[in-house]
Amino acid sequence: MELKALFEKAKAGKRGRFILDRVLWKGIPFNHPHRFSIQELTDESVVVLIPFRRKNLNHLKGLHACALATGAEYASGLVMLQHFDPSSYRLIMKRIEIDYHYQGKTNGLVKYELPTSVVESEIKKALETEDAALFLCKVPVEDENGNLLCSAVVEWQIKPWTKVRTKS
Repeated sequence: MELKALFEKAKAGKRGRFILDRVLWKGIPFNHPHRFSIQELTDESVVVLIPFRRKNLNHLKGLHACALATGAEYASGLVMLQHFDPSSYRLIMKRIEIDYHYQGKTNGLVKYELPTSVVESEIKKALETEDAALFLCKVPVEDENGNLLCSAVVEWQIKPWTKVRTKS
């Protein structure tokens, strides 16, 4: 099934989100052990749960810094994929910067929103004159009690596949 159709089913209900989660776990093997799950999905936003489970914990029994960083990348990437068809554009994380604020002792929640108006005015406008566009996503990660666990800045490079050059 095409990714766009999976996103539409995920927006429609819990079963669609369950299916999209499983497809993404298989399609992005690195993320499979984390068991991130999409809690909400719209055209412009996502809420991703970082489960408080052994594979996501550090030696102090708190959410691991890398699980939090990966969750921020994952959530912002999901929203970017809704705005840019991966068959037409290559989306690649260029940089990530994280400030950690509080030790996570419950599930983490990553909430990210990117309005279509921002995509049109900043990213797509830049792609009219440049081979690639860079975009900074500011992604907060909180725990179930509303404590800010970390603040992430994920920089994405968006580039049409027609402009991508790789060495053989």
